[in-house]
Amino acid sequence: MTDLTGQLLIAMPGMPDPRFEHSLIYICAHSDDGAMGLIVNKPSADVTFENLIDQLPIEEAGNVSGIRVHFGGPVELGRGFVLHSPDFSSEMTTLNVDDGFAMTATLDVLESIAQGGGPEKRLIVLGYAGWGPGQLESELAANGWLTCDASSDLVFDIADGDKWEAALATLGVSPLALSSEGGRA
Repeated sequence: MTDLTGQLLIAMPGMPDPRFEHSLIYICAHSDDGAMGLIVNKPSADVTFENLIDQLPIEEAGNVSGIRVHFGGPVELGRGFVLHSPDFSSEMTTLNVDDGFAMTATLDVLESIAQGGGPEKRLIVLGYAGWGPGQLESELAANGWLTCDASSDLVFDIADGDKWEAALATLGVSPLALSSEGGRA
């Protein structure tokens, strides 16, 4: 098994699950027990950071009106995660995924962001994508996903609507060249 922790999954055309159509997923953890990742290119249509902190015991001090919340995946939609640059570490729990990315799933990171601080680069997401043992490997073998290296620019700086194509471009692949039909060599 190749460890995909810290990599991006690029959904292939013809993805049977519409929730993952044109998705770009950052893999936070991958082992023999399964995988966990966060969709990084699908902003929530109906949840804003302002709405989110209104529902939590968090005092707002900074300007939070422009902070977006993303759909991180279909598992545990009420659970929040912050994928961020490694310049922030929670006193409670921060998973340092690799040199460029960390993930925090505790209230203190949201409090810090609401106060105008927190990590320099961040994506706030609700829910996550999860795979059981061997499931992701099966989907990769069935041509459901491509993988590419994750970069801070790709995850945090490129507009959400452009991330999927930008990830394909890192592989030298044009979306027009992709087929929803997988082949076998």
